[in-house]
Amino acid sequence: VLSLGADVLPEYKLQTPRINKFTILHYSPFKAVWDWLILLLVIYTAIFTPYSAAFLLNDSEERKRRECGYSCSPLNVVDLIVDIMFIIDILINFRTTYVNQNEEVVSDPAKIAIHYFKGWFLIDMVAAIPFDLLIFGSGSEETTTLIGLLKTARLLRLVRVARKLDRYSEYGAAVLMLLMCIFALIAHWLACIWYAIGNVERPYLAHKIGWLDSLGEQLGKHYNKSDASSGPSIKDKYVTALYFTFSSLTSVGFGNVSPNTNSEKIFSICVMLIGSLMYASIFGNVSAIIQRLYSGTARYHMQMLRVKEFIRFHQIPNPLRQRLEEYFQHAWTYTNGIDMNMVLKGFPECLQADICLHLNQNLLQNCKAFRGASKGCLRALAMKFKTTHAPPGDTLVHCGDVLTALYFVSRGSIEILKSDIVVAILGKNDIFGEMVHLYAKPGKSNADVRALTYCDLHKIQREDLLEVLDMYPEFSDLFLTNLELTFNLRDETAKSDLIIRSQTTNDTDGDNYKLRRRKLSFQSEIEKDYFKENDQCDPEPSGDTTRYYQSIKKHFEEKKSGSSSFVSSIEDEQKPLFSGVADYPSVTEKTTEVDFEEMGHATEEILINKRSNSCK
Repeated sequence: VLSLGADVLPEYKLQTPRINKFTILHYSPFKAVWDWLILLLVIYTAIFTPYSAAFLLNDSEERKRRECGYSCSPLNVVDLIVDIMFIIDILINFRTTYVNQNEEVVSDPAKIAIHYFKGWFLIDMVAAIPFDLLIFGSGSEETTTLIGLLKTARLLRLVRVARKLDRYSEYGAAVLMLLMCIFALIAHWLACIWYAIGNVERPYLAHKIGWLDSLGEQLGKHYNKSDASSGPSIKDKYVTALYFTFSSLTSVGFGNVSPNTNSEKIFSICVMLIGSLMYASIFGNVSAIIQRLYSGTARYHMQMLRVKEFIRFHQIPNPLRQRLEEYFQHAWTYTNGIDMNMVLKGFPECLQADICLHLNQNLLQNCKAFRGASKGCLRALAMKFKTTHAPPGDTLVHCGDVLTALYFVSRGSIEILKSDIVVAILGKNDIFGEMVHLYAKPGKSNADVRALTYCDLHKIQREDLLEVLDMYPEFSDLFLTNLELTFNLRDETAKSDLIIRSQTTNDTDGDNYKLRRRKLSFQSEIEKDYFKENDQCDPEPSGDTTRYYQSIKKHFEEKKSGSSSFVSSIEDEQKPLFSGVADYPSVTEKTTEVDFEEMGHATEEILINKRSNSCK
C-alpha cells in the first residue's frame, strides 16, 4: 500500500531473490517510506519554487544574502536540504531493483544502472542541481532572473509523481481531491507568472497602466522610484494575482483586476484557454465521479425495487413480506451487495481455497472437531463451508425439515423451540444438527431453530462433509471422536434407521420370491429339453435299466455344469445392500442353491411311473 513503485506484484514477495548486499528491493518497506518522503519534497518544491522565483528573488534579497551569507534565509537552507535529498535519491535509484519485460526482478547492479540511465536519470539529475548555490554571489539582475528560471527545473520531478498516481484513479474521492489540488496548483503557478510579467514590465512602461500600479492606487500604496520597498506588500500582490488566475480559469472574471498592457492581455488569453481545457477535463468529470461514489446506493435502491416488485406481483402476505425486506436490508448492510460466490469464481481453485481458508480461519482453529486436520483437509473443508447471515426472528430450521447440513454458530444467539417452548439457547462456537456418521440417511428436525439476534453461521452440507471425510480417512476418526453437538436436532421417534432396515428386508424377500420363480422355470425347462430329445424314442429302453438311469443322471449333470454361471449371477444380483453390515442377515444364502440331486430323483420317479404305466 505504501509503495509508489508501478511494478509491484504480489508474487515477487513469495521468494526473496538472491541480491547484492547493498542492493535495495523495489518493494521493500524502506523504499516505500523513502518514496513517500521524496513525494512530500516534490510537493514542497512544486509550491515554493515558483513562489520563490517570482516573489522573493529580487535585487534587495540578493544584496542581503551576499552580506550575511547563504544560510541567512531559512528558505535557502530548506532548499539546500531538498537538493541533497534529491541527490541521495539518485544514488538509491542506482541500487534499486526493477522488473523487466519478462516480469523478473533484476538485481544486477550493471543492468540496474543501464536501466536507470535510459529512464529517469536525466530528469532527476536536472531537478537535483542546486543552481542558486552554483551561481551564488554573481550579483547581477540577469543572474537573479536566471536562478529563478533554473530553479523551476525541479518541477520535472512531478512527471514521475503523476505517473505513479495513476493507481489511485479507481478511488472516486481520491480522484476528486487530486483534481482539485491539481487545479489549485496550476492556478498558483499562473499567479506567480502573472506577477512576474507585471513586475518585469513595470519599470519599462512610460505610462503606469500595469496591474501592479492599478493595485497600488486601489490600496493607496503607490510605487516610489527612490524606495525599492514601496508599493503593495508581497501578501497583497500574491493574493491579488491568485484571485485573478482563479477567476480567469473558472471564466467568472469580475473585471476589478484586469489586464491593461499587451503582455498582460496575451497572458490572459492563454489563461482562458487553459481554463477552458481544465474546466472540460476536470469539472466535466466531477458528475461522473460523484455518480461513481454513489453507485453502491443506486444499486441498493435498484435491488430493493426488484424485491418490492416481486412482493407485489406474487402478493406475499405482510409478515412474510416484512421478513423478506428485513433480510435483504441486513444482507446488504453486511455484504454491501457483493456476492462472494461470484467474486470467487473469477479466481483459480488454489486461490479460492486460500481465500475460503482465511474466511473460515476462526472456525477451523477454535472448533475442537477440526483439531489434528492437515492443511489439505482444512482447505477442502473451507471450500465446502458456506456463511449464512440471519436477522432477529428469522427461522433457520423448521420442525420436520430434513437435516441436510451441520451448523456452527459464529456470532449471535439462537433459540431452540419445541411446541413454542424454548428448550435451549445457543451462542458463539455452538454446533447443532445431527451426527451425520451414525445414520445412513438424513433425519428430520424435532424442533424449530430461530435467531434471537443478528447471527452469523457457518454451515456445511451433509454430502460435502462425508465426501471430505472419505478423502481424508486419517482425519475422519479424529473428527467423529471430537465432534460434540450442542443440540441434536434429529427426531429419534421416527426410527428412520429401522424403517430403512425393514424396507430392505421386504425388498430382499420379494427378490427371493422372484428368484424361486426363476428356479422353477429353470427346472421345467430342463425337463422339457430332455423329453424333447427322448420324445421319438421308445419309452421302454432296449438296454439295461441301470445303464438307462445312469444316462439320465449324466444328462442332468451336464445341464447343471452348464448353468452354474447363470445361478452364480443370480446370487450376486440378489445380494442385499447391507449384507456385510451387522444386523442385516443374508437372506438368499440357502434359497439361491439349485438342488440338482433332488431334481434328478424327482425326474427319475416320473420316468419310472411313466414306464410302468406304458407297460401296463
